[in-house]
Order: sequence, then C-alpha cells, then structure tokens
Amino acid sequence: MHDIRLIRDDPEGFDAALARRGAEPMAARLIEADEVRRAAATRLQESQSRRNEASKLIGQAMGKGDTETAEALKAEVAELKETLPALEDTARNADQQLKDLLAVVPNLPAADVPDRADEDGNVEVSTWGEKRAFDFEPKEHADIAPALGMDFETGAKLSGARFTFLRGDIARLHRALGQFMIDRQTRDNGYTECNPPVLVRDEAMYGTDKLPKFAEDSFRTTDDRWLIPTSEVSLTASVMGEILDESALPMRLTGLTLCFRSEAGAAGKDTRGFIRQHQFEKCELVSIVKPEDSEAEHQRMLEAAQSILEALELPYRTVLLCTGDMGFGARKTFDLEVWLPGQGAYREISSCSNTGDFQARRMNARYRPEGEKKTEFVHTLNGSGLAVGRTLVAVIENYQQADGSVVVPEALAPYMGGVTKLEPVS
Repeated sequence: MHDIRLIRDDPEGFDAALARRGAEPMAARLIEADEVRRAAATRLQESQSRRNEASKLIGQAMGKGDTETAEALKAEVAELKETLPALEDTARNADQQLKDLLAVVPNLPAADVPDRADEDGNVEVSTWGEKRAFDFEPKEHADIAPALGMDFETGAKLSGARFTFLRGDIARLHRALGQFMIDRQTRDNGYTECNPPVLVRDEAMYGTDKLPKFAEDSFRTTDDRWLIPTSEVSLTASVMGEILDESALPMRLTGLTLCFRSEAGAAGKDTRGFIRQHQFEKCELVSIVKPEDSEAEHQRMLEAAQSILEALELPYRTVLLCTGDMGFGARKTFDLEVWLPGQGAYREISSCSNTGDFQARRMNARYRPEGEKKTEFVHTLNGSGLAVGRTLVAVIENYQQADGSVVVPEALAPYMGGVTKLEPVS
C-alpha cells in the first residue's frame, strides 16, 4: 500500500511510475478520495469538539443561574449527538473508500527494473551449471515419473485435476528434497525454522497483498479462513501490527509447508504433469529488515535460493523481471529458472522479491530505531528456497537414465536411507 502523503506531494511522479507497469493513472482519483476523507474527518472532529465544549458550558451556565443559556446549550448538544453517528459513518466510509482504492494499486518498480511489456522483456543476469549431454533423447517428467510412482490418475480420482498421488521411493525423494531445503536454509543460510498455520484470516492475506486482487486464485473455507497460497503469508504476517525493536532486525524466517492455489488465473497452463498443482509444498524464505538493508538482503536471499540448485547440481539461470512481468506487490524480482532437458527449456523454480514497505504499510508492521521515539515501516522480502514439486521435476528430468530410472543426487543421500536410484516398477 502507498503513502497518500507521498502521492499528494508528487502526483505526476506517482503516475509515471505506474505507467512503467502499464497501469492507468491513479493519483487524481486517490487525491480526490483523500480530500473527501479529510473533509469528512474535519467535520466530525469539529462536531465532536463543539459537543464537548458545549457540554462544559452547560455546567458554567447552570453555575451562574443562566437557565436560558443552559437550555439552549442542552438543545445544541442533543442535536449534535443525533448528527454525530451519521458524521462518523461518513468519515468511516470515506476512509474505507480511500483504502479500497489504494489496495488495488500495485507497488512501484525500483529504478533499475527494465521497462518492458511482458516476460519477453526479462533480462538474463547469469547462468550456472553445465547442461547434461544425453546419449539418448531425454523425456519429460510426465512420461518418466508414472513408472516411478507418480500417480496422476489416482490424484484426479480423489481430488480432481491438478492433484497427484506419490508412492514409494518417489514420495520419499519428494520428502527428502523438502527436508534438505529446510535444513540448508536454517543450518547454512541463517533462517529461523517456523511451522506456521496454513489457514489464515483475511487480515493476513490482505496484509501480504493477496487480497483483494488475488482472491480467485486462493481457496477459502466455509468458516471464512484462507488456505495459504504460500507461507509467505503466514511468515510475513507474523509481525502484523507489531512495533519491533531495531535489535530484532534483520528477521529471517523459513518454513516448509503445504501451499494451495486455485490457479484461476492460470487456466490451461501446465495441465500435464506435476509443475502446476493445486496442492504443493514449498520451502519459503521471508526477511523483515530495516529499509536501508533491503537491497543487500534481496541479494542474500537470492543466493540462499541459488545454493539449493547448486548443491543439487541442477543447471539454472537468474532472470531480472521487467515491469510487465513483475508481481503486484513487488518492487523488484529475480526469478530462478531451472533447466528441464525433457522440455528443452528453462522453467521458473523460485521468485525472490523485495516489496519495500508495500506490505508493511498494509499490515502496519513497524520498528523503532534505537534511541528514537518515532517508528518506521519495515521492509519485507520473500522468496522460494525452493518449490519442492518443481525441484522434483527438475531432478527427474536432469538425472534420468536411458532405462527410465532416475539417479538420486548425491546431496540427498543422507535423506534417502540407502536408496541411490529410483527404478521403474510395473
């Protein structure tokens, strides 16, 4: 969410930044709504002040025996009491209308984000690893994995499309990947492990910019809770409404959780295979930092995600997203795209985003600099370290053998109980 004061101070600059994202100008509408809000708040405050003042004057008039003045003041107070509820409603509604407008305005891009219309304008920053040279035609995971225990039919029978049932060693490999990720992020990269709820209230979803814009992409329960689309929601919102001590920052949190997405905005994409599921696991990375530290923290988070791919020896590239492909709440995003030889393409496996104070303003998360009375909004960052299912897909495709088996990466050996290769079963 944006600071309306900054918009009032530089409406042209605000609209120019929105235009970089292809968004329509909003400054005039927001300023108009703010003027209505401030006028309503002023009328309410004036009426409340007059009521309080008149109430005091009644006692003074009575003390002087001025009954006529006292009665007139009583009548005025009675009238003010009748009109105040309507003024309160007007002020409340005007405040909510401004918040509703601000809630659907995307974050402004950082200065070094490239201005392009869509994903074709993303910029490759670096590549890592050597693509394996196969002496046979590599297959896509959806053609290999069913013989290894990845059961699409049973998943669909139980739950419908985009659900999968894993059996045997491939289920163990999936679990091993998640455990390896959470261990690496806590042991080597300094994140604190968390086990957060996967059901959250509206406030948590709103504070992390998932509501109202992305309501259709999430699942809601009958008691009005939301299944988290990512544990970014739970981890980031854990500081919602808090004033943190400066000494508590930076705060680095990670969690390995189930995630749920309705994929309403991705109809027809990746319907085959295990890449885009309604239910999946992800090792999430969240950082809560002082504003001056957020750029360096962004790079640190990116390296923490990269370290998983490098430990698994999976070739990948790092991409800086352009303004037209960046997420709603991000001011700058790096994607990690892993090489899938079966598809002959790089596919996204992690997004690491700096949201600045955009989420912090929505959830009122602040910190108090040491020795200061005034508080400041924190900066929040989030990233995948990594998406477990997509990493499983990458392992299957990169470590596949001509006979349909899949070699287990060496880094996962401690988690596999002696299993070094997934063998096809009839």
